Order: sequence, then structure tokens, then C-alpha cells
Amino acid sequence: MASTRAAIEAATTRLRDAGVDTARVDAEWLMAGLLGVGRAALAANLDEELTPALAARYDAAVTRRERREPLQHILGWEEFCGLRFTVTPDVLVPRPETEMLVEWTLSLLPRAGARRRLAIDVGTGSGCIACALALARTDVDVVAIDASPAAVEIARRNVVGLGLSGRVTVREGHLLSGLGAWRADLVVANLPYLPAPVLAGLAPEVVDHEPWVALDGGPDGLSVIRSLVAQAPRWLAPGGALVLETAGGDQIPETAGLMRAAGLSNISTRCDLVGIERFIAAFLPSIDDGRG
Repeated sequence: MASTRAAIEAATTRLRDAGVDTARVDAEWLMAGLLGVGRAALAANLDEELTPALAARYDAAVTRRERREPLQHILGWEEFCGLRFTVTPDVLVPRPETEMLVEWTLSLLPRAGARRRLAIDVGTGSGCIACALALARTDVDVVAIDASPAAVEIARRNVVGLGLSGRVTVREGHLLSGLGAWRADLVVANLPYLPAPVLAGLAPEVVDHEPWVALDGGPDGLSVIRSLVAQAPRWLAPGGALVLETAGGDQIPETAGLMRAAGLSNISTRCDLVGIERFIAAFLPSIDDGRG
């Protein structure tokens, strides 16, 4: 029988040979998942012998990663804003940069007042944005929308798992269509924004295992964003904000132009973790706020 340490070292070599950049980290996470411990706790188990059954299960997990299946799909979860979300091939794996979208969105929500606030998360996927907002602001109710029935099921599972059933409502629908006469204090979205021509050149973990519908933004990457920006003013309360994640670059000024054309104003942007201007927000003018 091999020790945990030896198994991890062998797996690291296999994953490195398969082109996995994070070979050692992934090998450790796969072992941690198998043993039911955190990665940091592995140090206490490195010299323990793996039973044949555990060794076989670890080999199977490593083989899946060797074939460039995302680590998160093998583990069945990803951490986002300090919370653990179930993920499957039916939803986009939450990205670290989207945590910055959540942080900025929270700063743009009106302060707690006499009434409860309403936020709408469009294209919710796993529900990570909606749940993170609701847990950070107990005075905010969130409606989370996705066009994919499978994604809606995963989002609902995460809502229940985080104890948010009373405050986060997950609905199936295309963008904001079918939401009735609601007026939200904020609409936030991490929609497909990658130009279709670049998709084939992405990493195998993305190209072969993540839902293209969550990635493909059409010829210029703005097809879905363009539709949402046109819809948003109808569902925003006066003074409400529309907050979006984009690919950055030319998409920022182009999205700003779309927002102005839709009657939104007071446009601002933020950069992601590596300094790319990626996030953009605009407001529906209030009757008396003087924004124009």
C-alpha cells in the first residue's frame, strides 16, 4: 500500500504531464476531498497508508483531472465569497474575479432603511452572486433568474443549503422577461461575454466541460448584455443600479454607450484582481436626483 504522500506525489507528476498548471494543488485537493478533510489538514495524514479501496478512488479522481475535467466538478463544489456552492457541468464554475463584482454591488445597494431592498441576479447559474448578496445584507431579498432548467435546480439546491429559502427566490426565465411589475433597487449580472470566435481557444476545462450557453456572448461578446441593458430600466426603481461584469477592453466603452442609450446615467467602472477594467454600473435617474 502507498502512503498518502506518495500517492499525492505520483498524482502531481501525472497531472503535470497532462498540462495541468496547478498540478500539486489539485492533487492535494483531490486527496483532501477523498479523505473528507480540508487541504490544510492533509499534513497530518501524509504518512498514513491508503487502503486499496481509497487508492482506487483516488486514482479514478486523478484520471478525471488528467483528462482536464475541472477540479470543481470532481469535488462537486467551489468556494465563493467564503461560501461553498455545489457545482456541476450545468453551471459555470464561480470565478474569483466575480467576488469583486459582489463586493462592489454591495456598496451600491442603498443602505438599510424602513423597507426591505430588492435585488435581481440575472443569469444566476449556481446562485453564487444571489446567495452572497443575501447573506451579506439581511435586509435584501433577491430574485435569481436563469434560462437553464438545470442551472435553476442547482441554484435552488444552493439556496436551500445556505438556509436562504425565505429570501432568495430562483426562477426560470430569459433575462428579465416574465418578472411582472417588480421594481428592483439593483440588477446585477455576470452574463456570457466572451466573443464566440475566442471560445475554441480556451482551456480544455472550459471548452470541454463548462456550458457554452454561459460563455458565448455572440460575435462581439455583447449580444446578451445588449439585451439586458435594453430591458433593465423597466425593472429598476428610480435611482436603481444596473451592475455588470464584462470581458473588459472595448466592451467597457461599448457597454457604457448602451447604458446611455437606455436612459441610464452616472456610469462608473471598477477593475478586477489583475487591474483589468471589467465591471460597469449605471443608474436609472431619480425624479429629483439631477442625474442626466
